[in-house]
Amino acid sequence: MTTFKKTISAIALAGVSIVAVAAGVQAAEKRPAELAPLGEPPSPPDNPMTPEKVELGKLLFFDPRLSGNGAMPCSACHLPELGWDFPDKISLGYPGTVHWRNSPTIVNSAYYGNLFWTGVSKSLEAEARTAARGGVAGNGEDDMMEARLAFIPEYRERFNDVFGTEYPLMRDAYMAIAAFERSIVQRDTPFDLYMLGDDNALSDQQKRGMELFTGKAGCSTCHDGALISNQKYYNLGVPAYDGWEDDELAQITFRFELYAKGSTEEKYRKWKDDPGLYFVTKQEADLGKFRVPSLRYTKYTAPYMHNGMLETLEDVVEFYNQGGGTNDWAATKTDLIKPLGLTDKEKADLVAFVESFSGERLLMETPDLPEYEPLPAVAN
Repeated sequence: MTTFKKTISAIALAGVSIVAVAAGVQAAEKRPAELAPLGEPPSPPDNPMTPEKVELGKLLFFDPRLSGNGAMPCSACHLPELGWDFPDKISLGYPGTVHWRNSPTIVNSAYYGNLFWTGVSKSLEAEARTAARGGVAGNGEDDMMEARLAFIPEYRERFNDVFGTEYPLMRDAYMAIAAFERSIVQRDTPFDLYMLGDDNALSDQQKRGMELFTGKAGCSTCHDGALISNQKYYNLGVPAYDGWEDDELAQITFRFELYAKGSTEEKYRKWKDDPGLYFVTKQEADLGKFRVPSLRYTKYTAPYMHNGMLETLEDVVEFYNQGGGTNDWAATKTDLIKPLGLTDKEKADLVAFVESFSGERLLMETPDLPEYEPLPAVAN
């Protein structure tokens, strides 16, 4: 088989139009090799996607009964109308707490190898469990949440149809939520259409921004491939979350996280900034490092960075243009980030190109949730 035919066969298996691919091959020299269009989302062998499982996961994603107090659904921190994330520096926390990091969007989360800002969950199934049970997130207990689901006839029927169990199990609930999240993808952005051969999908300004992205600005050093992320971890010098200066509840949450993740007493008392990947590896070389996020759908996911300290995409570009910032972990700041010397016009072009990674908003109404089984009447 020729190289051309192998290329066409491989991309066709990913669900991409042969006509579009052929057009892309003809214009391949004009497309940056560092970047690629997005293929079909993965469907893991141990949790294959079916329409029935995705629909069940959708209900569970919006159902507040999957939390400690019965009022904190996944959608509380991942609002469809607001980027499928939370529109503040720090995500919403369980009542009586606040969260301590920015809420990432779930759009295209199917493609990540590791989830959360420091990669602590290795799959969407694990991510769903971590979020539902996390002390400053859902704060739920599996047995309690299973009991709630068991009192709902429609859930008993749906779980039996999808998983073959007599009663709902939370391990299956997490699999259904993960299947639903894998269905929230966007592959028809102006960038994807351009990479598949449509020369008119990007404006002239966006094409200039693309040249900067892969050239002078050096963005594609870390934001590459189809996900527009190499999924590695860096310290960019993002300033510490300013809420820890005057928000008592945020301070308590931060100290709780330090304690819960095994900090020494000295570090617990002295640290004023998020240690990032250090919590996972316990290696001081990883202090202040966070995963490179995908730039897809970022048009709708402000504010930015792991702690929301940059409000707009213009702020993000200017942050990189200045060579990053400073934080408590100066010793681990990556040497990949340096002042860029971009002009105002170049910065505007770069922002315009980054916006091409986003298509139309992905909106979804809250579904009607199943009701509890009514209790039998009690005779007087």
